[in-house]
Amino acid sequence: MSGIGIGGSTIEAELASAQNMREDAKAISLEEYQARIQKAKDIMLTKNIDALYLDSTTSLTYFTGIKSHQSERLLGAIIPANGDLYYICPQFESETVKEKMKLEGDLVGWEEHESPYEILIQSLKDRNIKSGTVAIDEKTQFFVVDGLQKVANDFSFINGNVVTSACRVIKSKSEITLLQQAKNLTLEVHKAAARILHKGITTIEVKKFIDDMHRAMGADNGSTFCIVLFGEPTAYPHGVSYPQSLKEGDMVLIDTGCSIDGYQSDITRTYCFGTPTEKQIEIWNLEKKAQKAAFDAAQIGTACGDVDKAARDVIAAAGLGPDYQVPGLPHRTGHGIGMDVHEDTYLVRGNKTPLAAGMCFSNEPMICIYGEFGVRLEDHFYMTDEGPKWFTEPSHSITDPFGIDA
Repeated sequence: MSGIGIGGSTIEAELASAQNMREDAKAISLEEYQARIQKAKDIMLTKNIDALYLDSTTSLTYFTGIKSHQSERLLGAIIPANGDLYYICPQFESETVKEKMKLEGDLVGWEEHESPYEILIQSLKDRNIKSGTVAIDEKTQFFVVDGLQKVANDFSFINGNVVTSACRVIKSKSEITLLQQAKNLTLEVHKAAARILHKGITTIEVKKFIDDMHRAMGADNGSTFCIVLFGEPTAYPHGVSYPQSLKEGDMVLIDTGCSIDGYQSDITRTYCFGTPTEKQIEIWNLEKKAQKAAFDAAQIGTACGDVDKAARDVIAAAGLGPDYQVPGLPHRTGHGIGMDVHEDTYLVRGNKTPLAAGMCFSNEPMICIYGEFGVRLEDHFYMTDEGPKWFTEPSHSITDPFGIDA
């Protein structure tokens, strides 16, 4: 017998009843983009950084609103500590970049036969930045950094996360609203995915359904990612290379997310298809206890590493682990989330960063028992002045994962 909310429906019925959930999503305002750039400038001035280069990453989107993708061609933006934002791109992309601009700025183009690195450095000198320190977007591809270093003897380059992460780690109210909408959507997709389960359904079929359902409910581009595991493969945090078919008594682990206007969700649910064994119930309840311990430990001013310790101590006290040993918790307890699914800062041992209002995290102290099964319950929380607040309420029980009969 399946648990409450597990099975009983079909893929066709769920897709037919899907409701769009992004209608009220409000894009980041022009004023907020401007405030982000000003904050970046303020940080650069305190750290004696002359300019920040943003590659075609989510940081480019965060500061300017331009969505692009990395390729072999340099395309990005430069924020001088003293001066106006401007852009650099292949000349043939200039009209496209202009069309995407939310914040106006000069555009420096480079032709296919030219060195974009020389042109970028010259653009700094043209703006009276003759030498100094340039912070480079930490996700910039190495060949770009290498190219800049070879033509810029008057400049030194540092990791740009001292600026980008310092800005992005604290979310605004509008960012938290978008994150909330994405997570609300994915939680409904999780519920629908549980309802379509039946003996013999494959992980491939469930993954396709989850992507289709995310699209039907209004996510940016379907699933950002999706892990679906049945049975023994649930013991492996990021899954296995082969598909599985669902059997009675299998643990089911589904980890998926989407984005709303670029802001991410990432939720995991684990439950049993059929009647769970005593051990499955025991480990599931231990996982929930560890997740709660991490949440309770997340208070303003507490070091991020102490949140990880709180979850790990619960698991070790039950005789698993210790540390990263399996059976037990083989990875950190959580990660930051925003425009990237994983971003600064992390709930991991040794991270002394104090928790502050506006920080957002996953809480997922997974328990892995190789050869048997695993349990990961992943919800996210954000910090307020009063302490942590859940984006999505934790799973209720192994037999009623979505609290339908709570």
